[in-house]
Amino acid sequence: MASKVRPVAEFYARTRDAQRVMLLDLGFLGDSIHLLPALWALRQAYPQAELHVMVSEHVTKIMEVAPWVDKVWGYPRFPRGPKWYQDFGRIRRLRAAKFDVVVNLNGTDRSSILTGLSGARWRLGRRPEDGGPAFWGAMFTHIVEYPYKTELISTQRWHCLKKAGFPGDKPEIHIRIPDAAKRSISAKAGGDGGWIHVSPFTTENYKELPPDQLSELLRQIHRGFPDKQIILTCAANDREKTKMTALLGSLDFQPWRVFAGDLNLLEFAALVQASCLHLGGDSGGLHVAWMTGVPTVTWFRRYDGLADWRPVGDRYRSMIGERTSEGLTDIRTAQIVAMAEDLLDAGG
Repeated sequence: MASKVRPVAEFYARTRDAQRVMLLDLGFLGDSIHLLPALWALRQAYPQAELHVMVSEHVTKIMEVAPWVDKVWGYPRFPRGPKWYQDFGRIRRLRAAKFDVVVNLNGTDRSSILTGLSGARWRLGRRPEDGGPAFWGAMFTHIVEYPYKTELISTQRWHCLKKAGFPGDKPEIHIRIPDAAKRSISAKAGGDGGWIHVSPFTTENYKELPPDQLSELLRQIHRGFPDKQIILTCAANDREKTKMTALLGSLDFQPWRVFAGDLNLLEFAALVQASCLHLGGDSGGLHVAWMTGVPTVTWFRRYDGLADWRPVGDRYRSMIGERTSEGLTDIRTAQIVAMAEDLLDAGG
């Protein structure tokens, strides 16, 4: 394994004839979605190559929105990742695939070790914010440095590729939701779209609106936009399903549809893409809406690194609250409704 790190700007020039390329990242849903602009940049840079990607195993299905990726590898991270010695077989398979190029813009210890032991001649890595452990630099032939927590994580990754000499004028998303998923959602949702999608829950209480506020928000959305159907979704785990049952019991109207963990990732993406508006907290639904270009109103907690995950632009509105064990504070319901109205008016 080469330990000498070469000038990063030469990376693409040296590898432009690569025949087998992998973008290696072990992230969950949001991380994987925000790989798409970097993946597209690699697809354009290596049009002749076989393009692979590795993401967390339980979200591999979302990569079907990128049919121009030749193979998706899953890594078992949920609900718990493997021990280090359980990666030996995976390393053998990586080496057997004979990659010319492996790109890893994640920088975590495990993903870096997999990159370093992949057998690829050319290995591009992004230096972690803390510099990484002592062995980290030996895992790569070229290292790119770009500031964290400055802009959306997908944009950061694209700039990393630019610093490594890759072509392109701006980050781009090119996806296609499979027709089968669209047909399934049309049947399950009872229509072709135009609804307001609400993803009320996240992984933790402190990232959500308090239950009473959430209930009042939905009542105001229902009264304020009587021509819009409201669809609620949540994950399949007991926590969110229990919270959904309690939320529905607090409403004085019946949402158009409620999907409590009974959609697969592609159906969920098709549902969001067909929406006129997405409302929710800092969760996977936000990133699916970003991927599909759907206007969003999002409530966030204040934390270091918010810029990594907070989309900005004409289609996005957001509020930042303070976290408590019961939910976010300092976010006004009337402001959420006003933002929703603004986006719906802008969309005609």
